[in-house]
Amino acid sequence: QVQLVESGGGLVQAGGSLTLSCAASRTTVSSRTMAWYRQAPGNERELVAAITSGGSPNYADSVKGRFTISRDNARNTVYLQMNNLKVEDTAVYYCNTILWGSSFWGQGTQVTVSS
Repeated sequence: QVQLVESGGGLVQAGGSLTLSCAASRTTVSSRTMAWYRQAPGNERELVAAITSGGSPNYADSVKGRFTISRDNARNTVYLQMNNLKVEDTAVYYCNTILWGSSFWGQGTQVTVSS
């Protein structure tokens, strides 16, 4: 019954910034590890960033120093702040968590970075 809804995607120029949001229902983000994945055409879905219930973040090497994952527990929302975007960041971004041995995914939000 977990529901994750991403928003905030769009078109941005290289070097620009964008913030993605993942609003959760029927679970509490503060008590779970939450993650952002992305999938570009022709590529496998890859882990971009994750944040544990304790607040410890982890990032893919390709986004370290540019992306920041965070939580707003009051709003039960996870964010991905993306700075200095590159064309290769273009992908559909998905929010994810694992509960009871199953992965739960949002519908995805498209991020397109133009040169």
